[in-house]
Amino acid sequence: MSATFKSIRSLQPLLDRVLVQRFKAETKTATGLFLPSSATSSPLPEATVIAVGPGAPNKEGVVNPVSVQVGDRVLLPGWGGSPIKVGEEEYHLFKDAEILAKITE
Repeated sequence: MSATFKSIRSLQPLLDRVLVQRFKAETKTATGLFLPSSATSSPLPEATVIAVGPGAPNKEGVVNPVSVQVGDRVLLPGWGGSPIKVGEEEYHLFKDAEILAKITE
């Protein structure tokens, strides 16, 4: 998907969608050895929340807010999400229910 906007900050998710940026895998070990691309190709399950939607309405029409906030660290499934590329950076849109956990450390 090619983005036509200049900054990811101009993107506001709708309903219960959450925009995240996955952490990048380290390409160098603590001792200075470079890891091959095959060792770092799988996406890390951890991400930072960039933006959140207002929430989705339930059957009664009451809006249920999303369970994470901007800046939270979250645990993601290895699949899913809609990738969005802005320049060289890659982001993903997930539904709030697809996020596995919030990391609080």
